[in-house]
Amino acid sequence: MKAVHMNASGRVQAVGFRYTTKLLADRLKVTGWVKNNPDGTVEIEAQAPDAVLDQFIDGVKASPSPSGRVNKLTVKSIPLFEGQDFIVKY
Repeated sequence: MKAVHMNASGRVQAVGFRYTTKLLADRLKVTGWVKNNPDGTVEIEAQAPDAVLDQFIDGVKASPSPSGRVNKLTVKSIPLFEGQDFIVKY
């Protein structure tokens, strides 16, 4: 099990990116959250078994939204956290 903090930049706002990220997380059973930042990036915290989280990260890099495009994705390991769901923060 591992947890990461991610920041995605590119065409990631106003394209359904948060919603489709949540769908991907729910399908893979990843816990955490996703939210838009004022600077136009999208921030994500996610936790899952190693192989599942790697698959989730690959999905985010490829942009879960067909209208989106991730130009840069930073991924940093963080401590494990409590949670059972993946939510969209506003």
